Amino acid sequence: MHEKISALLNQFIEWRTRHINNKQFTLILSLAVGFLAAVAASILHTLIKQIQHLLTVGFDIDGFNWLYLIYPVIGIFLTSLFVRYIVRDNISHGITRILYAISSKKNRLKAHNCWSSVIASAITIGCGGSVGAEAPIVLTGSAIGSNLGRLFKMDNHTLMLLVGCGAAAAIAGIFKAPIAGLVFTLEVLMIDLTMASLLPILIASVTAACFTYIFSSDGVLFDFHVDGTWTLSRVPAYILMGVAGGIISLYFMRTMTACEGVFGKLKNHPYIKLALGGAMLSTLIALFPVLYGEGYHSINILLNGSTPQDWDQILNNSLFYGHSNLLVVYVLLVILTKVFATSATNGGGGCGGTFAPSLFIGAYVGFLFARLWNMYEIGIYVPEKNFVLLGMAAVMAGVMHAPLTGIFLIAEITGGYQMFIPLMIVSICSYLTIIIFEPHSIYGMRLARQGKLITHHTDKAILTLMNIDSVIDKNISHVPEDMDLGALVHAISRSHTTILPVLDEGGKFMGEIDMSKLRHIIFRTELYHHFKVKQLISQPPCVLSVNDPMETVMKNFDQTDAGMLPVLETDGTLRGYVSRSHLYSTYRKMVADMSAE
Repeated sequence: MHEKISALLNQFIEWRTRHINNKQFTLILSLAVGFLAAVAASILHTLIKQIQHLLTVGFDIDGFNWLYLIYPVIGIFLTSLFVRYIVRDNISHGITRILYAISSKKNRLKAHNCWSSVIASAITIGCGGSVGAEAPIVLTGSAIGSNLGRLFKMDNHTLMLLVGCGAAAAIAGIFKAPIAGLVFTLEVLMIDLTMASLLPILIASVTAACFTYIFSSDGVLFDFHVDGTWTLSRVPAYILMGVAGGIISLYFMRTMTACEGVFGKLKNHPYIKLALGGAMLSTLIALFPVLYGEGYHSINILLNGSTPQDWDQILNNSLFYGHSNLLVVYVLLVILTKVFATSATNGGGGCGGTFAPSLFIGAYVGFLFARLWNMYEIGIYVPEKNFVLLGMAAVMAGVMHAPLTGIFLIAEITGGYQMFIPLMIVSICSYLTIIIFEPHSIYGMRLARQGKLITHHTDKAILTLMNIDSVIDKNISHVPEDMDLGALVHAISRSHTTILPVLDEGGKFMGEIDMSKLRHIIFRTELYHHFKVKQLISQPPCVLSVNDPMETVMKNFDQTDAGMLPVLETDGTLRGYVSRSHLYSTYRKMVADMSAE
């Protein structure tokens, strides 16, 4: 059966090659990617809603529900079992994986990513995990694009484009925001994208958005109506809102990094991770039930509230219920604890992204800013609901280092197009604030810590893609310390290099013999039995380590002007030598290849 399918596929590919050119077929595939991403987004949303409804349908709004302590832990546990025994692969940090796949020119995502993240995130979020569904669905969409392209044997450049189409379609599908999907792909994921690539991405985004409307007749994600019109007198408040959003973004990123470090140390102890993450998450949700799941319901409350009674709804189910005077304190505590709830969910074994948490925190930051501004009469009155919208854009722009995405996404998912200029102001101010402290987005920051971040700077990008092991010459003849000069001369005559490393009996590197430094004695045969290798050893100008990044390797060659440098293992044994000429020729070839693409 498999052979028949493979034969039919090959026949179709041959027919397609003769009748449909690559550009036309890429447009067809982008349409298919958009449809499939919309289907995946619809399935994920449906699963999350059904699980949440099933678990919370009988909850009272005026008191504590002890099941909030249980459901999230069950969700994390089931997700971790699913990932460990069925998927058997790491599916966390989906957007970071896509970013590296695109920028490293690999563009290959595993087939299971087409479905595994949907199931894992549905279990996690449906049971109360305080994360977002966006990163998993973006990984799903990109994987659909990658595997569809590989199925039809498209070239590497087209694979990159289809991965981007999948990401754009996923954002467009889950948010019903085609422009945001396009901008997200261009701003966050793509490297050196050409104008010719815009059409397939736009087709995928529009297709996904249209089919999402067909699958779900609901309108925009958040029901929002602008309270008044923006005026120049509120610009100072917009600027300060943007700065506050940038500072909160920094808090979000740094705290997330610290928490990931703690859970990362427990990677070999899954049940301890589950216990720690589950305890943190269930406790926080018990105290602040708005942390349960994605939190979009409470964002809608803030966006549509106009009276104290409306806003007090976010106190439902909590210990703060009935204490309207503590609303500001409650909102502040939610802002501070949301990042811990998100970290605990993912760190404990759950699956989800930081997209929705950044929107959630931004909404609460905007509300808190406006409420304090009005309470203390800092300036002209500002509508709280408008600033909920602006806060979402500010924190998203800061966390993702993507002001355009913040602007267009928030405008599309709320219908708040009248707020474009304020959205621009807060997004730009947030971005300019965060880059002072953190040069990378939350996705790029993870790769930067691993030394795998590919940037727009060609030199640094090439050095990041290069691997020191790929330029090491391991076939270097070596000599012992007690060899006499006569035997050394014979060893030199058989070597293809002018440098011979000297190793002790345990294989440790002791130094090297440089033939250019032995010219005064190498032809005097009467000295052949009077000198030993250990008397002729010289030390190299620099020693490289197998763990050195390529930027350090290149810098050492530039500073020492050496022709060859030894590379040592961590225990001091010799791995091999790196030749300056081979290193530079490899570098030039990779630059040429990247330029050609």
